[in-house]
Amino acid sequence: MTSREVKLGKNGAVEQAVSYAVGHRIRVEVLALLNEGAHSPSQIAKLIRQPLGMVSHHIKELRDSGSIELAWSERVRNAEVHYYRAIEIPFLSDEETRALPDEDRAEVTGLILQAIMAESLASFWAGKMLADDAIWLSWRWFNLDLQGRREAADEQAESWKRIVDIEAQSMARCSESGEEAISYVMASMGFERNRTSDPPAWATSGKN
Repeated sequence: MTSREVKLGKNGAVEQAVSYAVGHRIRVEVLALLNEGAHSPSQIAKLIRQPLGMVSHHIKELRDSGSIELAWSERVRNAEVHYYRAIEIPFLSDEETRALPDEDRAEVTGLILQAIMAESLASFWAGKMLADDAIWLSWRWFNLDLQGRREAADEQAESWKRIVDIEAQSMARCSESGEEAISYVMASMGFERNRTSDPPAWATSGKN
C-alpha cells in the first residue's frame, strides 16, 4: 500500500466510502463479483441480471469513491470498453501493519471490511448462508487485559494458518478425485470495541 497513492475514500473519509459501497444491493453484487476478477459493465450487468445503465452508474460511483479501480481498457469496434477490478489487498505482517502511515492503514482496513461485508451480504441475499449446514457465525465482545489481547490475536493467527492448510489439502484431493471445489468465505476479526462494557447477558446466560 505504501507504493501507491491512497485511493479508498479519496473524495471523503474511508469509513464513509465503505458505508456507501455496501449501502446498495447492486453495489454489493458488483463488489463481490469484482473480487473474482476484472469485468466490464456489460459483463457485470448480464451476470447480476440488472440494466446496464443502472450498473454503469453504480460502477462509476464505486470508482469515484476509490472502492474499485480500472484494470484496463480496450477498443471494441467503435467503443472503448473499460474493465474494472477490486483493489488488491496485500498481506501484511504485524510489523508491516504497524509501520504503515495512518492513511494507508485506514485504507487497508476499509478494503478488508468492504470485502467482508459485500461477500456476506451477497451470500445472505442469495440464500447461500441458509443452505449451508456447516455455516459458522458467531460474535461477542470479550474484556481482556493486554496479555489476553495478544493471546487472543495469536490464537486467531494459528486458526487462520490451519484453514490455509486445510484449503491446500482440499485442492490436492480435488486434483486427484476430479471433485469441484466450492468457494467458502472465512473471515476472522478482532478489534477494540467502541465502548467498554461487561460481557453481554446472552454470553453469560448459556443462551445464544
